[in-house]
Amino acid sequence: MADNSNRITEAWIDPRSGFCESNSTFYSKRSPIPLPPNESLDIATFISSRPHLGKTAFIDAATGRRLTFSDVWEAVDSLSSSLSSMGVRKGHVILILSPNSVLFPIVCLSVMSLGAVVTTTNPLNTKAEIAKQIADSKPFLAFTIPQLLPKLVDSDVRIILIGDDSGQKIGNGFGVKILATLEELIRRSPSETRIKDRVTQNDTATLLYSSGTTGASKGVLSSHRNLVAMVQTIISRFKIDGPDEIVFICTVPMFHIYGLVAFATGLLAAGATVVVLPKFEMSDLLSAISKYRVTDFPLVPPILVGMMNNADEIKSKYDLRSLRFVLSGGAPLSKEVIEGFVEKFPEVTILQGYGLTESAAIGASTDSLEESRKYGTAGLLSPNMEAKIVDPDSSEALPVNRTGELWLRGPTIMKGYFNNPEATAATLDPNGWLRTGDLCYIDEDGFIFVVDRLKELIKYKGYQVPPAELEALLLTHPEIEDAAVIPFPDREAGQYPMAYVVRKAGSRLSENAVMDFVAKEVAPYKRIRRVAFIASVPKNASGKILRKDLISMATSRL
Repeated sequence: MADNSNRITEAWIDPRSGFCESNSTFYSKRSPIPLPPNESLDIATFISSRPHLGKTAFIDAATGRRLTFSDVWEAVDSLSSSLSSMGVRKGHVILILSPNSVLFPIVCLSVMSLGAVVTTTNPLNTKAEIAKQIADSKPFLAFTIPQLLPKLVDSDVRIILIGDDSGQKIGNGFGVKILATLEELIRRSPSETRIKDRVTQNDTATLLYSSGTTGASKGVLSSHRNLVAMVQTIISRFKIDGPDEIVFICTVPMFHIYGLVAFATGLLAAGATVVVLPKFEMSDLLSAISKYRVTDFPLVPPILVGMMNNADEIKSKYDLRSLRFVLSGGAPLSKEVIEGFVEKFPEVTILQGYGLTESAAIGASTDSLEESRKYGTAGLLSPNMEAKIVDPDSSEALPVNRTGELWLRGPTIMKGYFNNPEATAATLDPNGWLRTGDLCYIDEDGFIFVVDRLKELIKYKGYQVPPAELEALLLTHPEIEDAAVIPFPDREAGQYPMAYVVRKAGSRLSENAVMDFVAKEVAPYKRIRRVAFIASVPKNASGKILRKDLISMATSRL
């Protein structure tokens, strides 16, 4: 773990950029955050030790149900006791397949308090995609809602149902093994004789799957220490020390690192109230902001652009005067978007953030409008974080204003990839540096700018789509000889997958047929939405697809 505690006093670190010439390392300009020294500490215990002042922790925007902080911790205590009696032990993997819910954090915290490991999956994923994750992670049991039971058929995973008892009949109809309902387990009195293994900060807390350029999803192992450091960073960024209540609204998915770390753990520790939307609908979102006097709104760029473009209509229908901050993540915002939003919503401050699943969503941030007006920036390095800019060809560490791959090191960096030592070695160097796959530079003021991606993930409405996965699928089509998938720019979605396809001789395969073929096999956000046919896919001497050439070809007529 990197220790930056004394580095501010070192005269050889440029106070303006944070760059140290002697070791070619950039250090965070944010004040360092102390981390708990006690080794025997799990993330749930750490969060529960934080003062909460009796405020409301979660509000279900759909039903109006409220959970106080006391409600949350009583439920966590009961559920962890019930899980222990069902045989859940340290190291067991527990799958959560669910949309956003006020109960989602309770499941996560209960599981992690026992030293068991949380793994989540996207409810939009297909049965086959979920089956792959189950085969890899081998969950001891799963939490899901009645509507998603069909996606667990044939998985042989025992299930705890999030929902009422009527779901039991649905489960029996599918032949799945339902052990109990979540509400039933929460209502039980905690057992004083429960078995609770000793959990250390170095033990694994989460196993979240991050799409890679090789096509196969990789399980990211984050420790309790990683999550504690993440929570401390969030607490320092959103201090709740005044009389005014801070109310966040949760629209980003809790199964994703962005939603999981912020809404299931970080904001709970910070003492904020979180309004939870089960699914995203713009009208429901705006109504909830108005009804519950939301102050802080984490979002992805397409939602911010949508608010900007429809500001007059929105302000005529909804009272958004409580809103103070929007926090954008997923991609840097342009000058046009920032200034357009500020013009329409002058009372709202835009903040931005940069992080990866592999860094527990921590990396860099802008913490004021002034910082966000460094147009295109991902922000300053987060507290306790170090960075290098490394030339991808020579491996030389570069100074200020030079472009190379961003490497990060700090207490939130993952332990590694689950059962994948090759991928771990390719991503984490022996000194703890995480190769992010992003081409960046850091300017003379210490701000990070993302120029391009070495990793070739497509960002569709905040979701990550690996091109190689779609290419492998396309190559299974009997009429396709070769294929390449690229990101195509889109104002609403950010990017969407476009396929270049080489048809086999004699084939009359159509664009719609290609899109329909893919749509049947993948989650909606991964669907191919544009197809072009070419004679051959351009590749370099080693056979790597020249995506930049294809991207230039696709966008030349825009």
